[in-house]
Amino acid sequence: MLNNQDFAQSAPKSPAKRRLQLVGKVNQGLEKESALSDLDRATKLLQETIIKIEGAYAPSTIRAYRADFTDFVYFCDDKNANALPAEPHLIVGYICKLTISGRSSASIRRALCGLSAIHKLNRFDDPTKDPDVTLEMRRMHRKLGRSSSQAGSINADTLEKLLLATDDSIRGIRDRALLLVAYDTLCRRSELVSLQVKDVKINIKNGIETSSILLRKSKTDQDATGKWLHLRKRAHQSLMEWMKEIPEGQEMLYCGLNRALDFSANIGAGQINRIYKRIARKAGLDESAIEGISGHSMRVGAAQDLLNSGASMPIIMQRGRWSKTDTVMRYLEHGNCQV
Repeated sequence: MLNNQDFAQSAPKSPAKRRLQLVGKVNQGLEKESALSDLDRATKLLQETIIKIEGAYAPSTIRAYRADFTDFVYFCDDKNANALPAEPHLIVGYICKLTISGRSSASIRRALCGLSAIHKLNRFDDPTKDPDVTLEMRRMHRKLGRSSSQAGSINADTLEKLLLATDDSIRGIRDRALLLVAYDTLCRRSELVSLQVKDVKINIKNGIETSSILLRKSKTDQDATGKWLHLRKRAHQSLMEWMKEIPEGQEMLYCGLNRALDFSANIGAGQINRIYKRIARKAGLDESAIEGISGHSMRVGAAQDLLNSGASMPIIMQRGRWSKTDTVMRYLEHGNCQV
């Protein structure tokens, strides 16, 4: 049975204690609003930064910056901390999280590069240069190593197997043109999907017809001065066959095809490796080899074939539009990794 003392204990003992309770609830609400505003502010700054750098960076770089920094924003939100600008100890914690999450060391380095770039672009101090962050990156490298997986190469021999796996349907015609043009031009996947129908030029010399394609802009041509990419006879013939199938008014040279073989306006860079893998499975290649195929596999294989044919390093760099020798060497040192 309740007595007066029980009722007295169930409520605050004094008006002062009641006021303290109300103030505590208000403070908690303000803290929640502050945390929410930090999240919104960081997200807004990120969106403004992405808009600002549009056209100055490659689309793949912008996608990576957006994805990595968005993940970091939510990591900071869980810690009730501001992501932009971020304190070095938050960067350290984020590296620890990524290390145990199964990401590769190359992926973590890319994320850190993005965090650094977003801070610099907003004129904040770069927290990734803090000594504690440097130490944590060293720990990460000692645990995961520094090597990154190299794209498997599609060399001339493998290319022939892929070509034999294509049929005479519209999809097969497109796939043959894609494979042969990619091999002849050593195009990056982003470069392949940027090629335009109007930039194909027919050349006739000594009665032999070939073609060239204007690459308007690439990773190493930020000023968009353009470069003509020349095709050999077989690639030219496959491309002409494909262009006969392209609908009138189609702007991009390579477009998507759904299950009903209906055309889409364009094709994403991320679809290139999926096309390669689909053809490789149809060709009966080993599944472990197929896993190594990426959107750069044709580029890797063509560069290795150039080396095996006796081409010099300057020629290979010029053909593949590489600006750094060490990048080319990473491709060529995997010369036995064929798929």
